[in-house]
Amino acid sequence: MSIPRPEYPRPTLVRGDESWINLNGTWEFAFDFGNSGRERKMWEAPKYEREIVVPFVPESKLSGIEYVDFIPACWYRRTVTLPEGWDKAAGRILLHFGAVDQSCRVLVNDREVGGHEGGYTPFTFDVTDLTEAGIEHTLTVRCEDRLDFDQPRGKQSWYYYSQGCEYTRTTGIWQTVWLEHRPDSHIKAVKYYPDPENGKVDIHATVTGCGTLTAEAYYEGKPMGTAQAKTGGSTVHVSLPLDEVHLWEVGKGRLYDLVLTYGEDRVESYFGLRSIRFDGMKFLLNGKSVFQRLVLDQGFYPDG
Repeated sequence: MSIPRPEYPRPTLVRGDESWINLNGTWEFAFDFGNSGRERKMWEAPKYEREIVVPFVPESKLSGIEYVDFIPACWYRRTVTLPEGWDKAAGRILLHFGAVDQSCRVLVNDREVGGHEGGYTPFTFDVTDLTEAGIEHTLTVRCEDRLDFDQPRGKQSWYYYSQGCEYTRTTGIWQTVWLEHRPDSHIKAVKYYPDPENGKVDIHATVTGCGTLTAEAYYEGKPMGTAQAKTGGSTVHVSLPLDEVHLWEVGKGRLYDLVLTYGEDRVESYFGLRSIRFDGMKFLLNGKSVFQRLVLDQGFYPDG
């Protein structure tokens, strides 16, 4: 089957196709209703009884399972072979999860690399020392999802049936899973602080390793400015003056494209240029009063 949600999952830090592997698609899957899989060493089982399409949860139709009763725990497993070009001597190999509800433990080749708790947040493991290019590796994920007062549940129903604005539960992997190869010196995260009054954007980046961060801005393909800053590691700040000011407004996105390079690492990103403040009870966008008449729009999509 084609890979569901094939796009790079971080649109503000997009790397080239050769640097990442989308792990969505068919995985082995097993229910663990007794929550005894750790004692039974499920990671060593020769075969799981089902298959599931990640990143759709087992309660959903698109997962291929559509089991809507309570699931205290479950297991996922698949194999992946790293490309020959993923040389760990010159980079790091990272295993990313967009989100897993509610807690999980992750193994690579039967060795546990770590765990995470929190069903709404992304997390990453550095698996460089457990992997090798050109070799098949086994990934195993154990998920646990209690429905009690100790964990956030959002709109997940206490009861078997959906009712009111509470719906069938979401268990296990529900966002994209992917592997990524990055240079030793690379960009980990970025934040943008627009300053339209002064015609610039301030860039705060979290990095690893020493180097120079270079930022290049474009608007509709036209160069808008370049700036650089050196760092000894951890964080770096760049102030990027823009040749032209195009404001983000309601109904008019006017986004700038941005290319960031740090050593051998290159990412594509974007930002909008606008200011927001309050004047008494007035909400001001780019210095202009905008009256907000807001409506709550929420939906539950049982197919996915």
